[in-house]
This record gives sequence, C-alpha cells and structure tokens, in this order.
Amino acid sequence: MSVAAEPRVPAAVERHESPLRRRLGEFFDRKSAYVSVALLLLLIGAAVFAPWIAPQNPYDLAQLDIMDGRLAPGATSMDGKVFRLGTDEQGRDMLSAILYGLRISLFVGIVSTVAACSVGAAIGVFAAYKGGRVESLVMRAVDLQLSFPAILIALVLLAAFGRGIDKVIIALVVVQWAYYARTVRGSALVERNRDYMEAARCLALPKSRIVFRHLLPNCLPPLIVVATVQVAHAIALEATLSFLGVGVPVTEPSLGMLIKNGYDYLMSGKYWISTYPGIALVMAIVAINMVGDRLRDVLNPRLSK
Repeated sequence: MSVAAEPRVPAAVERHESPLRRRLGEFFDRKSAYVSVALLLLLIGAAVFAPWIAPQNPYDLAQLDIMDGRLAPGATSMDGKVFRLGTDEQGRDMLSAILYGLRISLFVGIVSTVAACSVGAAIGVFAAYKGGRVESLVMRAVDLQLSFPAILIALVLLAAFGRGIDKVIIALVVVQWAYYARTVRGSALVERNRDYMEAARCLALPKSRIVFRHLLPNCLPPLIVVATVQVAHAIALEATLSFLGVGVPVTEPSLGMLIKNGYDYLMSGKYWISTYPGIALVMAIVAINMVGDRLRDVLNPRLSK
C-alpha cells in the first residue's frame, strides 16, 4: 500500500529569519563591508581607549620636553623614550597626539550629526505633515541655506562665537540640519497618504503621536544613510575649520589642528608632523563613507549596482 507523501513546508516557514538578521546578512554580503566595519571599529576603539593605550598624555605639560621637539619617527629621547611616529614642535609624541586628536574629531562629528539629525528630522516631518504654507516656508528656508557653501556659514558663525569644541558643534548643527529636513520631508510626503496614516487619523490620535510614532519611524531608512555619510562630512568640515584656525582650541587639538601645526614644517622635511594625522583623518572618513555606501545599498537596493 502506498503511503501518501507529506506536504512540504515552505523554507520561509521552516526557517523564520528576522528582518534585522536578514539586513545584517545583506550588509555583509561583500568583503568590503567587513573591511570598512573592521577599520571603523579599530579607529573608534583607539579613540575610546586612548588614555590607556597612548604612550603619553599630550595635554599634560609635565610629560612634555621642548628638547624632544621635531624628532624623526623612531628617534629616542635623552631619557630613553622611543617615539614611533616622531614628535611635533612642542615635543608631543605624535602617536599619542593622533589618538587624542581622533577622539575629538569623532566626538565632534558624531555629536553634531546626532543633534543636527534630530533637529532636521523633527522639522522636516512636521513640515510634510502640516503641508500648505508651513511646508512652503520651511522648504524655502532649507533651500536658502543649502544655496550657501557650508564652510562659509560655519566660518561666519565661528567668527561670531569664537573658538571652542562646543561652538564648533553648534556651527555644524546649524550647517547640517537642512540636509536632514529635506530628506525626511521627501520620505514623509510618500508616507503621509498611506493606509496606516489614514487609519491613525480616523482613530483621532493626537497629531504629535501620528507624526513621531507612526510617520517618522517609516522615514528612518534614508535618514540613517544620510546621517552616516554626514558624520564623515562633519569630521572633514571640522578639520577644515581647525586648519583655518577658527575651530577647536590649540590646547585640545583635533586631527585638523595637528595637520595645521605641522604644515609650517612640511617644506623643511618634517613631514611626519602633518602627514600622519592626515593619514588618520583620511582613514576615518573613508571607513565611514564605505559603511554609509553599504547601508545605502542594503536599505535602497535600487541604488546598488
């Protein structure tokens, strides 16, 4: 007597895969994703643990000796210290200065991006939900700001505020919020007429809940991509401002300030004072941009090759 075959259970039912795991699997489909994430984690770890792994505290004047100024990479000081990447004009170990400078550059880039993203997303989603004159007024303000170079606006603000890490962050927030407002507004225009939004209005939910609990979360995928790329842009912009002498103070140098300090000695053969901080800056920007590009491909497959 033949036995009836058991019905096959679809593979999608047998192995339920969460959306987060599926997205992570798509993100790491390419080897470049492993390289970019590994490099970014290495830089972040070096910045976070700089006080423990740096050979010297470049902010402690008691640890500096002017006699050790501008020593070449691998040179040894009078008391037997070996400077793997050389020293600057003040006798600071360049490896330690780069690790501490990386802390400031990443801190300024991440904090300014989070603050600008929060402000811009709230303004953009509110403008898209309200529509009419409110939306038109907000978008005219966004277009007006984006018509000026970001570096020009930041220079004007820092000329008025003065130098300081907090002032640089404020200037970067003012410069960047328009990018997020425009991105979120474009996504919210697509989402605001969908069925779940009509259902929320029919239930007479508060407008704040409709906007921030239902509309805004569905606009996050493009916002995440833009925010990731803007972190690298904020780091580069801060480095440019510090190089021009209007960014972070000399007592707390970022990578841009370290490059500026070594620029005057570049032609005299003391290349390491500005070259090594420049390499660290390029590595950080490239790693963040690679992660952002891979996030864009995963969250919006139409943009991938």
